[in-house]
Amino acid sequence: MPVLQFDPFRDISRLANEVLTAARTPQPMPMDAYRRGEEYVVEFDLPGIDPGSLEVTAEHNTLTVRAQRSATESSSSDVSYLVTERPTGTFARQLQLGAALDADRVQAEYRNGVLTLRIPVAEQAKPRRINVARSDEARMISGPTTDPD
Repeated sequence: MPVLQFDPFRDISRLANEVLTAARTPQPMPMDAYRRGEEYVVEFDLPGIDPGSLEVTAEHNTLTVRAQRSATESSSSDVSYLVTERPTGTFARQLQLGAALDADRVQAEYRNGVLTLRIPVAEQAKPRRINVARSDEARMISGPTTDPD
């Protein structure tokens, strides 16, 4: 059972776009996801966004990240761009969390243009030790097999 689920159609579209076009289309919210111990870590590259616009929500095991990046000099009438490769606007990305993750305890931190989410493994999904009773203890638990009288 996958713990983090991603949109395969978006990934196929991105791959087809990279293969069929000479220019690589930049992804507005590239990310890395990995497991470290009892948590999953997801890091999003979000340089130049307005930190006040950053929003992370969790609803029905869907984690949504939204951020806004505004153009820096586009309102000036004396600006004439030579190259504009940095996308602007509102960006959003969703991750489907598996039942093995605890969406209620997600922690988020934005530092140096990177949003880091820490998603703990749910307690019910962690491995736990099950005590095994010895056969003589099992007999005592179930009671005597014959009635002495």
